Amino acid sequence: MTSTDPVLYREPTPLVVPPVTLEGTVVRLEPLAMSHAPALAAVAEPDIFEHFNRVLHTLQDVEKYIADALAAAEHGVERPFVIIEKETGAPVGSTRYLDIQRQHRTLEIGNTWLAKRLWRSRVNTECKYLLLRHAFEDLKVMRVQLKTDRRNARSRAAIERIGARFEGILRQHMLVRGGVVRDSAYYGIIDSEWPEVKTRLETMLAGR
Repeated sequence: MTSTDPVLYREPTPLVVPPVTLEGTVVRLEPLAMSHAPALAAVAEPDIFEHFNRVLHTLQDVEKYIADALAAAEHGVERPFVIIEKETGAPVGSTRYLDIQRQHRTLEIGNTWLAKRLWRSRVNTECKYLLLRHAFEDLKVMRVQLKTDRRNARSRAAIERIGARFEGILRQHMLVRGGVVRDSAYYGIIDSEWPEVKTRLETMLAGR
């Protein structure tokens, strides 16, 4: 086989991403439901969403956020989760698979936000670990992408720390916070890189 020969992927069937609960040491990811709205609204401080395309101020904002996520799940393009802190049993944020490409067996991990008291804790790292492990080992995806605001240094550092590779900037990608133009930094992990990324994440989690 030469470098110009086509490569056949070993999982040619369309990607299906059903609802699932993912259990970690400090968090549990459960399918997002409207019943989670009050608890999420209680921890959704507006400055959490500085780089998001929507800001959650009120219970009504959170209910609309969840309704939109559930509608996207019905169409098979997203799979949203609520992040449950196992110690307290309380919802402390949300994350999801999005941009699910069934024919191409790729997806994105994103729309992740956490209560501020859990920033710089192991929670976000464990969420990424659970989602990536499920994506690569159970769903058999070919590629996972992550993106963030070009200006969001904290988020970019966190993505790079887990071993995702920087792939470029999508300029003038979206409008956020009432019309601010956002450039998005894109990162990716492919299936052949997952073993190395998995080891890195497990080492990070063991250190915490």
